[in-house]
Amino acid sequence: MARTTHSVTNQPPPLAGYDVFGADRVLTSAVERHTAPELRAEVGDELRALGRAAGSAQVQEWGAQANANPPGLRTHDRFGNRIDEVEFHPAWHRLLGKGVAAGLTAAWNRPAGHVRRAAGFLVWTQVEAGNGCPLSMTHAAVPALRADPALAAEWEPRLTSMVYDRELRPAHLKPGAVFGMGMTEKQGGSDVRANTTAARPLAEDGTYELTGHKWFCSAPMSDGFLVLAQAPGGLTCFLVPRVLADGTRNVFLLQRLKDKLGNRSNASAEVEFDGTWARRVGDEGAGVRTIIGMVSATRLDCVLGSAGLMRQAVAQAVHHTAHREAFGGRLLDKPLMRNVLADLALESEAATTLGLRLAAACDDGGEQELAFLRLAVPVAKYWVTKRCSAVAVEAAECLGGNGYVEESGLPRLVRESPLNSVWEGAGNIQALDVLRALRREPRVLDAFLVEVGRVRGADHRLDGAMKNLLVDLADLAGIEGRARRVVERMALVLQGALLVRYAPPEVADAFCASRLGGDWGASFGTLPPTLDLASIVARARPTA
Repeated sequence: MARTTHSVTNQPPPLAGYDVFGADRVLTSAVERHTAPELRAEVGDELRALGRAAGSAQVQEWGAQANANPPGLRTHDRFGNRIDEVEFHPAWHRLLGKGVAAGLTAAWNRPAGHVRRAAGFLVWTQVEAGNGCPLSMTHAAVPALRADPALAAEWEPRLTSMVYDRELRPAHLKPGAVFGMGMTEKQGGSDVRANTTAARPLAEDGTYELTGHKWFCSAPMSDGFLVLAQAPGGLTCFLVPRVLADGTRNVFLLQRLKDKLGNRSNASAEVEFDGTWARRVGDEGAGVRTIIGMVSATRLDCVLGSAGLMRQAVAQAVHHTAHREAFGGRLLDKPLMRNVLADLALESEAATTLGLRLAAACDDGGEQELAFLRLAVPVAKYWVTKRCSAVAVEAAECLGGNGYVEESGLPRLVRESPLNSVWEGAGNIQALDVLRALRREPRVLDAFLVEVGRVRGADHRLDGAMKNLLVDLADLAGIEGRARRVVERMALVLQGALLVRYAPPEVADAFCASRLGGDWGASFGTLPPTLDLASIVARARPTA
């Protein structure tokens, strides 16, 4: 007679079969806040549909499959012909196709396009962050291409299309296209002006032949790439199509794929150019100025991607502790666990609120908002992406040993969490960019101060932090060595101002008391016990 040694009890159900968007009170509020009343129903319906897909067991399984089956490189076909193709698991293509169909590359030509896309990007990141790279590159290529109206007219409809076509063929024969990017080289890294890839002009105006390499090429299976190379007139931006108009493959030699810590489902490659055909974008010598619009957009996506990872980590932690009992009651109700969860929830809410505020500034596009973005994007990119790893690790600990097991999904979040801090300019690059903007463009500080000054007098801790920040910014001499401290303070003041303005009082109070008022320890779970922590945790709990 068969016997059972035990029954499975006290285990939480999977967090599946729910609306990732609709269950996120912070995100739904931000979208409503930054969307015109006449668009709210349309945008809400669209995002809830994406949220239900993201929360479905099937799509979550696609994410797991794509992560467990990394892409492979095929340099040659069976006959010895060079093909340089990247092969992906079918789940990868399903995820990327759904992301494109959801409008995650179509922000530029839709009303409230950036806000609805930002929210969707934050939701979709929670399924599998790897496919966010080609979605981000494709979205971000548009402002760079607009430096050449003819190129923009040709390529923008393809990049903003909501149809994904995975086949390698001439872009003009496809209903939609995706883009990648290649800027850094072995000898230069973030110092792109040290690039050595050479661009030789061809007979046809605006066309060149490239010779050189790229140490990191994002999304190498794409239809086109924006790259930097040295033309006779200096560092210049170029469009490199994967397949030429006559159907032949461009010279795009994939040397190897990077073996990365996380982001396993996505391909990052080393690429050699050897007589590669390219079309100039913008003027010779204006490469950095041309591509900066793309860089700004991808940096904002780093903020949104990190906010998405944080949200999923916190959602998993709160969900687990709401169903797990220990020491006579639910973990969620234990005072110390509640403190940890509330602290994590504050970090997540601050990141989401800031990310959507930046997206709304992109939709506005006015001079004041653009000046605000010039400073706020690198500030946010520096701080939010750095907080992501701390949140992911602490959230995994909330699950105990279960959080260290792959099946929980938390290890994947932990491995992914440092990525956005490194890509598109690591921490020092962001801090130095903030200093550069402060020195060269005084109006950007005015725009920043106007934004945080909207709630002056509403919280004494925020007011004190603003005053201390102004003291820091009053002396730019020798500031480089303390740039990280200054940028961190700018980020916290900005997040605090937004939460005081938009969040429930208990959330704003807890953030200001801990992050700005000094009543906080060196780890999560050290919030002042007098705060309304139960309400903060309840707000963060995902509901089916």
